[in-house]
Amino acid sequence: MDFLREIQELRQFFRSGRTRSVAWRKKQVKALLQLIHDNEQAIFEALRQDLGKHPVEAYRDEIGVVEKSANNSLNHVEKWMAPRKSHVPFLFFPAKGEVISEPLGVVLIFSSWNFPISLALDPLIGAISAGNAVVLKPSEQAPACSSLLAKTIPHYLDPDAIKVIEGGADVSEQLLLQRWDKIFFTGSSRVASIVMTAAAKTLTPVTLELGGKCPAILDSLSSPSELKTAVKRIVGGKWGPCSGQACIAVDYVLVEEKFAPVLIELLKKFIRRFYGDNPKESKVTARIVNKQHFQRLCNLLKDPLVVNSIVHGGSVDEEELFIEPTILLDPPLDAQIMTEEIFGPFLPVITVNQIQESIEFINSRPKPLTLYAFTKDETFKRKIVSETSSGSVSFNDTLVHFLCETLPFGGVGQSGFGRYHGKYSFDTFSHEKAILHRKLFLEIEPRYPPWNQLKMQFLRLAYRLNYFGILLFLMGFRRRN
Repeated sequence: MDFLREIQELRQFFRSGRTRSVAWRKKQVKALLQLIHDNEQAIFEALRQDLGKHPVEAYRDEIGVVEKSANNSLNHVEKWMAPRKSHVPFLFFPAKGEVISEPLGVVLIFSSWNFPISLALDPLIGAISAGNAVVLKPSEQAPACSSLLAKTIPHYLDPDAIKVIEGGADVSEQLLLQRWDKIFFTGSSRVASIVMTAAAKTLTPVTLELGGKCPAILDSLSSPSELKTAVKRIVGGKWGPCSGQACIAVDYVLVEEKFAPVLIELLKKFIRRFYGDNPKESKVTARIVNKQHFQRLCNLLKDPLVVNSIVHGGSVDEEELFIEPTILLDPPLDAQIMTEEIFGPFLPVITVNQIQESIEFINSRPKPLTLYAFTKDETFKRKIVSETSSGSVSFNDTLVHFLCETLPFGGVGQSGFGRYHGKYSFDTFSHEKAILHRKLFLEIEPRYPPWNQLKMQFLRLAYRLNYFGILLFLMGFRRRN
């Protein structure tokens, strides 16, 4: 694995300056759009092989996301690249300031298996738009998609600046031994700690897009139709994205005990509406990615108390890697299903006496990537925003905030750090360089030795930003000298 030579070639190409031009950046993003248009059916087939995704789900969560991100970049990258004027205090007169965004250099992107196309190409769009050279490492757990990306990207994008390297954990370890200007990682917190440890040795900046147990709070709503819409969106936010194998999927629901029976019946109703009476035969739900993850999910149900809490579903088929959408009512809070991110089709419903108790419940656990809350109570909304910490908060819907490029997407604490989407992706892969332009006249002598009390007075005025006092002082200082 001659990574060192390939990375050196990328560095030489980056130093040539060709990636910095707006023409190069736009050409690459347009080529990426052409790639997904030309290979749409091949992408659908690869996603079917790796995860059993239906083409409509594949377009919604993968191809459509990339198209939207690429078009947004093409429409705005020139504005993002433009130098921005910065206010310079009077003390520095005559002077002007500006901030320019420059590419970081050669960056490494690790993508995840649950959305193997969009989580590879969406960060890639940000890195290209910012003018970087890139190594993309697709997940080996989605081998068909990894192979497709490795075969197609060199034929569409500039092979001197963008390379795809396939392989397993050994390849990832070798890549982490190299020096990078940025590492962007999407995946589990366990692997993220390995990435951070390696990056720390070379002081490499990292962005970690992780996950966590994303709660949904269901408050009492004023009408049956609103309640139905809320539960419909919870079902879509739990089982809709890759059968729950998503970092932003609803992990559990908090509801007042008196409303739990109504919630459970509505959950069942929408499961049947979306996936039929026999979800396995519906061909709508994605399957579990592999036997290792299938077994991990099955192990979550081994506790007899957890099994006894199942109120819907629970059937599994190891040969087909299928697990039925499953609802659990008040499983033990110390069981693995409530202490680890589920990342699968199990939905615990946790009851509380008063819905305000949900805030304390959430705060007693690691910070989630996203917090969902269904409520019309503006006071309760303010309490949720001010008294909890999460990567983001979405009121009265699930998942859709991920598609809003004007909002940053990222975690906090154990759910990750750093942000991307839209201009935030451009910023993530850029360095904001501050530039100050001054003139060679109107020297401020009190900044230099030898020191005296007059100069001390000037410095006090300067740091207190007393502009009028500074002018009077300078006038008096010149008369004395």
